[in-house]
Amino acid sequence: MPPHHHHDDCGHEHQEHSQVGNEPNPQDNLYKYIDRENVIALNASRPGYDVIKPWHNRQDESVCIESDADDQLILRIPFMGSVRLRGLLLKSGPVEHTPSKVLLFANEMNLDFSDVTNRSPTQEFNVAQARGVGEYSLRTAKFSNLSSISLYFPSSQGADSTRVYYVGFLGHWSERKEEPVITVYEAQPNISDHDKIQGTEGNLNIPQL
Repeated sequence: MPPHHHHDDCGHEHQEHSQVGNEPNPQDNLYKYIDRENVIALNASRPGYDVIKPWHNRQDESVCIESDADDQLILRIPFMGSVRLRGLLLKSGPVEHTPSKVLLFANEMNLDFSDVTNRSPTQEFNVAQARGVGEYSLRTAKFSNLSSISLYFPSSQGADSTRVYYVGFLGHWSERKEEPVITVYEAQPNISDHDKIQGTEGNLNIPQL
């Protein structure tokens, strides 16, 4: 990706009301369950966690991430626990700096530019040129039991860079439960018992690690 020079101009005076605008903080906003410190942005001018903001800062345009060498961006976002998503919240722009699309990949924390075009997204959306926060409804069945999600913005709508101000998620969080390890104890091991134990392995509910 050839380098280019751009201004990190995230500050704008004009703001529109969000499409999810004046609502109070949604009960199922997952901000506090995002592992912000480990959010990764590829080809970005700033750290990815800069766009993971609390609900009351969703309209803030003083900080954004902007693509660097070209207009592609990837955001890898891990969660603290297991989540089921119902909605993506996104604020981007302005105008030509708005991404053309956003492609979502469930549990794809190693997504890179070298392989993203060879993978099928879990879901994708066209992104509207709007200065407010847009809510995109996800197919919940495809976004259940998530530990992470990656967002791929393939291009802008005309500018040489893409800007994103805010990314949020709506859904349900639960604590990630570790599968129990099944152990067979023998007080007095003897060879004849070993064949019997090995033969019952197929009937044990042993988790796949």
